[in-house]
This record gives sequence, C-alpha cells and structure tokens, in this order.
Amino acid sequence: MSPGIGLMKRRLEKENDAIALAVSGIAKKYDIQPEIIKTLETKYHSDAGDWYVALGWEEQKAIVKMDSVLGTITEIKEI
Repeated sequence: MSPGIGLMKRRLEKENDAIALAVSGIAKKYDIQPEIIKTLETKYHSDAGDWYVALGWEEQKAIVKMDSVLGTITEIKEI
C-alpha cells in the first residue's frame, strides 16, 4: 500500500519551484527566452497534489499543470 499524497515527499515543494519548472517548459516548447515570460497566477490543488501556473508572453498565454510529487509537467494548455 502506498502512502497518500499528503504523506509523500514532493519534489515541487514551493511555489517558486513550480514557477521555475513551468517557465522552463514553456521556454523549451515555444523556443522563447525565459526572461520574457511573466507569471500571471499560481494555484496548488492539495487533494491531487498538482500545481497550476498561468504564464503569459507576447500575445500568448498558457496554463502549465505539474505533478508536485514527480516534479514533472503533465499538461500545457494554451488559453
């Protein structure tokens, strides 16, 4: 039996960790400089253990969903 999400060690423990991973993922996917990416909003879903980071650059915006335990991006959705 595996421990619940609340008992597992998270790789993305802090908001800044989640923002850094999200910016890195967007910069790589869209081939842009990380300096032009702005953080619009962050949320942590405690039941699922997921971070959601909304980012904006130029005329585009995206929401990056990340698994806090695995420390990976699970979805990038343009809005």
